[in-house]
Amino acid sequence: MKKVLILCEGQTEETFVNRSVAPHLLSLNVTAIPTLIVTKLSRSGAASRGGITRYAQVRRDIFNLLRDKSAALVTTLIDYYGLPADFPGVSTLPVASPHQKVAHLEQALAQDVGDARFLPYLILHEFEAFLFVQPELITRTFAQRGAAARMFGNWQSFASPEEINDGQHSHPAARIQRHFPQYRKPLHGPLIVEKIGLTAIREKCPHFDAWMRRLECV
Repeated sequence: MKKVLILCEGQTEETFVNRSVAPHLLSLNVTAIPTLIVTKLSRSGAASRGGITRYAQVRRDIFNLLRDKSAALVTTLIDYYGLPADFPGVSTLPVASPHQKVAHLEQALAQDVGDARFLPYLILHEFEAFLFVQPELITRTFAQRGAAARMFGNWQSFASPEEINDGQHSHPAARIQRHFPQYRKPLHGPLIVEKIGLTAIREKCPHFDAWMRRLECV
């Protein structure tokens, strides 16, 4: 049994790993263990977890996980959208396609960490992109059936859910919250994704699929 440690941005990603990613990998003799990023330590030593304001938080936790020599792989599950300005590669981000941009950032992160057991992964553009694999499930969750085709702006013009852009008012979560202000990412996000299923998400989200294939072959 191989062990994979996954550093998660928040509770949503942690729940996604526990409910969807880990059960699938376990069938392939891979144990996936999520860990939340520590964002703040109080004077008493208590840790606040979830969210990223500085790259140093991410880097510290990556190296903490790499200290576990029994882990075959350490990886990340972090949104591309909203990365702090000091994140590796952000200051040199090219004018390119979304997939080229995320590859640039992941390569810069890998170079900064410099460990063969580390696999960087950034969700393109954010976790809510997965919900647009079947957006009708978003509207159904909030008891509005059949409205998905005319909601959420121009989402259908993108080649894949992962490419829905990262504008302040047009990133995937903003499109959802504009119509459903009651949407709560940690609650509704994993619930809807679980209904969609990994197979459908992997079919429409090639960057995520590539990450999963790497984990399957640890």
